[in-house]
Amino acid sequence: MQPLLCNYYTTYRCNAKCGFCDIWEQPSPLVDLGDAERNLDDLQRLGVRIVDFTGGEPLLHPELDVLLDMARARGMRTSVTTNGLLYPKRAASLAGKVDLLHFSIDAADPDKHDASRGVQCFDALMQSVRVALEIGERPDLLFTVTNDNLEELERIYTEISYPNGLILIINPLFQYNDLGSSLDDKVLDHILAFGRRPFTYLNPAFVTFRRAGGNDPEAPVCRAVSTTVVISPFNELVLPCYHFGLDRIPIDGQLFGLWNSDVVAEHKRMEGRHEVCRGCTVNCYFEPSFATSPTTRYFWQSLPSKMNYAWTKFVLQRLDNRNGPREAMLPVRIAETDHRTAPDHSIEAVQQA
Repeated sequence: MQPLLCNYYTTYRCNAKCGFCDIWEQPSPLVDLGDAERNLDDLQRLGVRIVDFTGGEPLLHPELDVLLDMARARGMRTSVTTNGLLYPKRAASLAGKVDLLHFSIDAADPDKHDASRGVQCFDALMQSVRVALEIGERPDLLFTVTNDNLEELERIYTEISYPNGLILIINPLFQYNDLGSSLDDKVLDHILAFGRRPFTYLNPAFVTFRRAGGNDPEAPVCRAVSTTVVISPFNELVLPCYHFGLDRIPIDGQLFGLWNSDVVAEHKRMEGRHEVCRGCTVNCYFEPSFATSPTTRYFWQSLPSKMNYAWTKFVLQRLDNRNGPREAMLPVRIAETDHRTAPDHSIEAVQQA
């Protein structure tokens, strides 16, 4: 099986401090452009179709636009998820280069959102929505559902997502290491029903999978290694996945050969079978795992939601774009501060924090 996706970590640094994530606590360099160019050449040879430039906060990389150009020049689709703090400043340089642009949102209430993110960023996020619509982008809104924020789902949908024709991605919280918690049955029931609304995306197989207890090492569903190449900011191949990285192998310009080596073959043989894989429900890896497992019920449960997302994203939103720039319909205050004098959320500021 050829890998479908690359999770390319541009940096582990972040200008937010979300309570359900620990990546921002790690020291980290920025991806080197020379390394990235060689790796993207090899990813193209491997047949990778989508490169998710992730983090940390990917917009902290000052040359993210160059990385996006590199990937697109090799025929790959691109994905970026951002907290929005830097997007208003970077929007022009990123315009038209991100196929799947996601803005993370935790609440429609500014104070609740900022408390979840550990920094004041709600106004910047709303400004990001406004700027994106003005330049013809249609970002998805990514909402991570917990047991404590379910009541925010309705407000985000009715006040921000649906009025602006933006897809609301419902992302169930997952556990790894000491982070996250299992979701209550009533929460799973609610999001399963909510995900049937227009302009929403929830993979219902995530709910079924959680109720089945997650990955079972004796009968693994995980295809993390087979489907997903994970590259760290240190230019390492991380195996079997970022969240449970058991091996971190220096790439040194040899990604193609490394991917076809015995060490990767052994990780493919063991994918989903490690003890740390027991009960795993990390969405990043089960989305592609379900998509490449047509003999499982998860493949068939996933299919309608994926088709609906594709119809909304690549047909309805593109038709809407023909009408030109949209004025955002936002029910809350938007920071009107000029981006040149806004608080500094750059990589230099994060380094000094």
